Amino acid sequence: MASNGKANGEAIKPVRTILVSQPKPERSPYYELEKKYGITIDWRPFIHVEGVSTKEFRRQRTRPDEFTAIIFTSKNAVDHFFRLCEEMRVKMSEDTKYFCISEAIANYLQKFIVYRKRKVFPGKKTIEDLRPYMMKHRENERFLLPCSNLGAKEVSTFLNDNKFNWQEALMYQTVSSDLSDLKDITYDVLVFFSPLGIKSLYDNFPDFKQNDTRIAVFGNSTGKAVEDYGLTINIMAPVPDAPSMTMALEKYLAVSNPGS
Repeated sequence: MASNGKANGEAIKPVRTILVSQPKPERSPYYELEKKYGITIDWRPFIHVEGVSTKEFRRQRTRPDEFTAIIFTSKNAVDHFFRLCEEMRVKMSEDTKYFCISEAIANYLQKFIVYRKRKVFPGKKTIEDLRPYMMKHRENERFLLPCSNLGAKEVSTFLNDNKFNWQEALMYQTVSSDLSDLKDITYDVLVFFSPLGIKSLYDNFPDFKQNDTRIAVFGNSTGKAVEDYGLTINIMAPVPDAPSMTMALEKYLAVSNPGS
């Protein structure tokens, strides 16, 4: 991916193009920024999810139907759990209990199970929300945690600390997307939301130099990844006066593109 000019440290230069490292949403406050400042915002996921193949999963020597309780932390976990069950011709017992980190995930389960025949326990946001339900069933259930290559540290810690009988199963992976078609394209601002987005940038463009490209990051872990690669953070969110990325960008654009 090309960068466009001299080293950082000069006066803020105008912004004409921004690349957001996420899928394009149907509605977004970013579109208002485009109109207000006369800029172009493109969207491109730098990472994507791939399912673990049945062959790879079998190497883990794990059979989902040997577990009586499943913990779901995302819709991806739900998708790939039932995909692998289908591919392996595994039929889960109607008595299986499902513990879901959020109500949205619990509702999503309806694509795969009939609620009246199953036992589903929804949380609000974190594993701690499920504590009363899970502690009640700790002694009698064997728990399976479908996860990605990123793991689920908060959930794993909870299960270990409370001495659950449990096991994790790698069912999907978050990997770098192919961005080779962006090789000769220049953007004034690159927007990142996760450390994996930064990794993908360098997986695709090992010789990337920041030069005049401004880097916008969301979250401390993303910021650390940017700095670990020796890049300069120009736009940061969340901060007290800019809790969202669009607010942080607008704050920057008000200075870089005055009179727009």
